[in-house]
Amino acid sequence: MHPHLDPANTLILATLIVTFCYAGLCAVRPFGTCRKCRPTTRRTAGRRYCRRCGGTRLRLRTGRRVWNFIHRLYTEGTR
Repeated sequence: MHPHLDPANTLILATLIVTFCYAGLCAVRPFGTCRKCRPTTRRTAGRRYCRRCGGTRLRLRTGRRVWNFIHRLYTEGTR
């Protein structure tokens, strides 16, 4: 067996690829569809039906929330 292709290295490489793909997705499309009200939410007469998204049918992705927190922490720390 080739020493560079053991299962641990393959698992680490796959994890890094998935992580970077998700980070790219969060950078390009920071909003995803709301999982609670995806097909049915409508906004009428100022009344909001979904408490998670407020009737917009969009939510901020978890990865983007983490990125915003780290970026805000860095910005406030370097002032």
